Amino acid sequence: MARGTRKTAILKLGGVGALAALLFAGGLQLASAGENNRPATTAAAQTVNCPTVRDKLPAVPAAASAQVERELANLDQEIARQNERLARQAVRPEGGPAFIDNAILGPLRSKRVAVLDRIEIAFNRIGAQRPNLDALAACSLNAPGVPSAVNGGAGQNAGGQNGNAGGQNGNNGGQNGNAGGQNGNAGGQARTVNCPRVALPAVPATAAGQVQAELATLDKQIAEANARLAQLAVRPEGGPAFIDNAILGPLRSKRVAALDRIEIAFNRVGAQRPNLDALATCGLN
Repeated sequence: MARGTRKTAILKLGGVGALAALLFAGGLQLASAGENNRPATTAAAQTVNCPTVRDKLPAVPAAASAQVERELANLDQEIARQNERLARQAVRPEGGPAFIDNAILGPLRSKRVAVLDRIEIAFNRIGAQRPNLDALAACSLNAPGVPSAVNGGAGQNAGGQNGNAGGQNGNNGGQNGNAGGQNGNAGGQARTVNCPRVALPAVPATAAGQVQAELATLDKQIAEANARLAQLAVRPEGGPAFIDNAILGPLRSKRVAALDRIEIAFNRVGAQRPNLDALATCGLN
């Protein structure tokens, strides 16, 4: 009898594990709650503090501008990616005291070294003097809620889209500018996505962690789409509907999911659920 009870308990636990795996695979974001119904502690996320590069460059030769813009977009995309990780780290902390240095800032520096080297090579390849950008590779951390400085698109404001929601506040300043690029061959600028800024009502403290993680996800999606557009300016592909079908359409679907998770975060803690449906569709600058 005891053996049967034990087997039943194991089967129940196994079923719960399988259900959790299915929920995770389906993208369901569970509330960050403490064990035994203890309320979760919510901390405002820190953001990476990386030196801007665009304003440190000498005049970019036309023949190198497409490559340089593409790499600047890559730098902004990587900042957005690491800010998303930091936002999730604020919701679900992991690792020891050196986790952020070893798992986020260290790898970020290595990636920036490679990108900055490609920018230098772009100058050198066409016979221009190679700039020394080594000092711009290392990043540190901003205080919680302080947005990251980014490079933005050529001739555009590098200010923000959504930013990280710090503590109980909604949007705390901008996060990622539009990482656009110039088409060196055609002499025109790459297009960048134009997404509505997500303006939220006051965010309840118990929902702030989830909300700031999803705002970071939205910024990452924008940076990824802009990096794709910058690459498209260098190597055009597809027909007239390519951008709509391959970039704007998938971006809308991703934004619908992230915005829905923000709405659920409000609803889960008993707050009025905001209607963010109108903020999903992006156009082009």
